[in-house]
Formats: sequence, structure tokens, C-alpha cells
Amino acid sequence: MNIIVGPIHSVSARRGPYGTLPSDADQCSGRSRSDGQRYDFLTVIQKFWGGASQLISGSIYETRQRSLRIAAVFAVASALFLGTAVAPAAEHLVWFGTYTGEGTKSDGIYVSRFNDETGELSEAKLAGKATTPSFIALHPTLPVLYAAAEFVGKIEAFAIDESTGILAPKNRQQVWACQLSVDPAGKVLLAAGGGVTCLGIAEDGSLKPAVKGSPGGALEHPKGGNRQKSMPHSIYPAAAGKFAIACDLNFNTVFVHALDTEKATLGLHGSTVLKAGAGPRHFAMHPNGKFGYSVNQKDSTVTGFSFDAQAGALTEIQTISTLPEDFKDRSKSATAEIAIHPSGKFAYASNRGHDSIAMYQLDEATGKLAFLGAEPIRGREPRNFAIAPGGKFLLAAGQYSAGVAVFAIDQATGKLRYTDRTVAVPSPTCIRFRPAR
Repeated sequence: MNIIVGPIHSVSARRGPYGTLPSDADQCSGRSRSDGQRYDFLTVIQKFWGGASQLISGSIYETRQRSLRIAAVFAVASALFLGTAVAPAAEHLVWFGTYTGEGTKSDGIYVSRFNDETGELSEAKLAGKATTPSFIALHPTLPVLYAAAEFVGKIEAFAIDESTGILAPKNRQQVWACQLSVDPAGKVLLAAGGGVTCLGIAEDGSLKPAVKGSPGGALEHPKGGNRQKSMPHSIYPAAAGKFAIACDLNFNTVFVHALDTEKATLGLHGSTVLKAGAGPRHFAMHPNGKFGYSVNQKDSTVTGFSFDAQAGALTEIQTISTLPEDFKDRSKSATAEIAIHPSGKFAYASNRGHDSIAMYQLDEATGKLAFLGAEPIRGREPRNFAIAPGGKFLLAAGQYSAGVAVFAIDQATGKLRYTDRTVAVPSPTCIRFRPAR
């Protein structure tokens, strides 16, 4: 009889054919697991024996079949104790969207493995060929990746091989987009580009065409005054998918849209005009849902808002620079990305030109930011960056320097420290993580 013991990623009170596995809450003493909990061999045996006893009606040696079943119980218990079935330190697959074309040396989307505990980032390998997949997004539950082919006018869905990160095309929709996001329930994909678009997501993760009509799946921001053509650079779900917040750089406005994830439609709900010359580009919500922040490309600032999730209303509370005071020529820098630390205590924004990540302390009571400084990325043009799961590290993409640099995050101060690790990635423009299997 062959007994195969696979990796156990969670041992939290799950019931198998031989009884209930020890839960993370068990207060055991003995051997440590990789997640810091401890258990002893006797406890494991006792838990498995409760299930094994159900197989026994008389002598243990009554039949050969029962003997083999009991042997299997002890083999699994022994494997648990000896650590062969204990999951390793948290590891994630991480994909990099890129610009392709002449001079970039990129063929599409690349993938690496990232260790959440050590900050180790493996060599990047081609995950799937694509044309200018400049922004990517992941489905929250399905192994599916979405890519905006920015200069081609399409959004592609890819199936993910969860062991390797390799991508296989699923389907595509003809939508021009430069940024993507998916609602928390995985029902719709939001896209920003020539306008803002909402695409329904099928049960297998493939993309449905945009709903026609009004309200529908596509929306143009309304013109006003002497403002030029609308140019939304981003759109994000908010209030558990009830609203969507979009930054329109040319209209200098942050729009709030009513979002219907069941019908995959958008409707204009409200808007906030920023001070002249700001140019909102990307947006990030605080984990508590009470505050949101736009990073403003043209004047290198961040604007903080309070957010009424019931009314879908933004109220400006602060605007703060992304650049240090001694950087005088602000025309030589432009922002790109913004992110809030999962603890809710820190915020980060990228500066292209100054080639740095601005760091902020965040007051969770007021939502206001305090500038901590700007950390050089050890590269050029940080078009995108991402905080790794667990909040211990930040990865910054240097589009013009063809590399992704790893920074450790000080959990007490929020400041970044370069780890001396930079992995070669051709023309990286977006970073996204998913747990490795």
C-alpha cells in the first residue's frame, strides 16, 4: 500500500477519513511547526486514534484490511510529527507586466517566486507571451490573470498554472485600457483608458463583453468648461463593490461611480475636482474603508479624502508633497503609483524622475499623512510598485532600468531599506502576487 503525504497548507480543525486534524488553536507542547505553533507526538496520535478506533471492531489483527488502515493512520501522524507534511515558509508567485516592442527586450508577462519571510526573489522567467501587457490584475479566488494590452486595445484573460505560474490564454475582449482592477467578489473587471469600463466575469474566470445601454458597462466622463478630452488612468472598487472610484487625469477629477456587480454596469454618482494642476492618476483605499488617497501625477502630490461608504461621497482632508523640499525642479518628476500598508499605518507613492518611493506615516484616526522621506529605488522610472503579502517587503519596478528591487519595510517606522536584491525584468510596469501552490 502506497501512502502519499502531501503538503498541508492549513491544519485548522479539518476532518479527514481518520478523524480531526489538530487545529492551530491547540495548546500543545512539543515539536514546533513552521507557523510557530507546537504539538507533541502523543497529541497527534490521540487525535488520529479517535478516528482510527472507528475502524476497529474486535482485534486489531482481525483482518489484513483493518491493519493496513491503522498503519496508514500512524504513517500520517508520524509524518505530521516529523515535519514532512508541514508547509514551508510562505511563498508567493509574483508576475510582472511589461512594455514590449523595439528596445524593451520583453516578450510579455514574466513570473518569479518570492519568499515572504526572507525577501528572496527568484530569477524572472517568461510566463506568457503578450503584446504590451502593461497592467495586470488577478482574480481574488480563481487562478486567472488579466492583462491590459495598452496600445492594442484589448484585455486578455489567462489561466494560471498554480505550480509554475505559466499562463495559458483563455479569452479576450476588445477594450482599450491602461489599468485594471477586480471587485472583491470576483464578479467584474474594471478598466480605465479611453473611458471607464466594467466587464462581467464568468464562473471560469473568462471575460464577458461589456453590457450595452445606459447604464451599461462603458462610461465616458462628462465634459465641463474648457477641459480637454477625458483621460481616466485608473478605476477601483470601493465599499465592498457598491461603488467604483476613478481618477481622471485630464479632467483633474476623482469620480465616484455606482457599481452593480450583478449586472456589470457603471453609473455616474459623484465627483471631486482637485486643485488646478494636480492630475489624479491612481487611488488607494485605507484598509478601514474610511479614507482614500489619490496620487497626483502632474504636481507630485497625494490628496487624502474621507469616504462615506453609505453615501459614496469623498471629502478632501489634505494634500501633501511626494518630494523632499530640497528637490526644487518639480517639472522633472511625475508620480505613478500609491499603496497603503496592510497595517493601515503607512502609505507609499512612487516618483518618476526623482526615481524614489515616498514614505508616509498615516494617522488612522484622522487619515492624515506625515512625510517620512523618499527612498531611491536603485533604478529608473518606478512606474509601479507593490507591497508583498504580509507587509514585510516592497518591490519596486524600474521601467527604464529593467529591474525589480526588493526593500524591507520597518514595521515600527514604515521606512524602507534596500536589501541589495534587484532581479532583472525587461521594462517592468506592474507587479502582482498570488500564493504559490
